[in-house]
Amino acid sequence: MNIQIVDSAECDLIEGYRFYENQSPELGQYFLDTIYADIESLYLYFGIHPQHFGYHRLLAKRFPFAIYYRVAGKYIRIHAILDCRQDPTSIHGRFT
Repeated sequence: MNIQIVDSAECDLIEGYRFYENQSPELGQYFLDTIYADIESLYLYFGIHPQHFGYHRLLAKRFPFAIYYRVAGKYIRIHAILDCRQDPTSIHGRFT
């Protein structure tokens, strides 16, 4: 299996990094490290997460973020990495 992070999910990572880096120095890097660790867990556990909006949703372990992905052939494509604290309608709007 190969993991691909699409451009929109990369933008989500950058946004999250900037938010946490503004909160405290090096917290942004910690955010990225933990999110990437969650993403790497997909090599073992892809496809077991419940589906929301037609995507599997992995909840991050240390930050209130959700990783939305799909499995297609030998690829795991991450389409969004979203802050769960935002308005649910904006999350839904991302997938419609």
